[in-house]
Amino acid sequence: MPTVLRLFRYVAIAEACSWAGLLVGMYFKYVAATGDLGVKIFGPVHGALFVLYVAGVLAAARTARWGLGAVVLGLACAVPPFTSLWFERRQLSRFREPVAV
Repeated sequence: MPTVLRLFRYVAIAEACSWAGLLVGMYFKYVAATGDLGVKIFGPVHGALFVLYVAGVLAAARTARWGLGAVVLGLACAVPPFTSLWFERRQLSRFREPVAV
């Protein structure tokens, strides 16, 4: 697998993990009302990983030659929690390098 696609996989996983951290932080801030430390930590982390994920979609699309529909879907999957994982698995399962025999 090309390095760009491997990096895209790592960023997609990290972006989903940051979503989880941000959601937990939001629970403690808004539901439990115990403080906003989680949001202060995971908000900027998730923001940075969101931007990296968008850049990763564009770079992976160029490397793997995805169509416009796949690019738009990948960018849309940056918004709902954890859909970056679904998209990453969907797209990278379609990219297979030839096996040397």
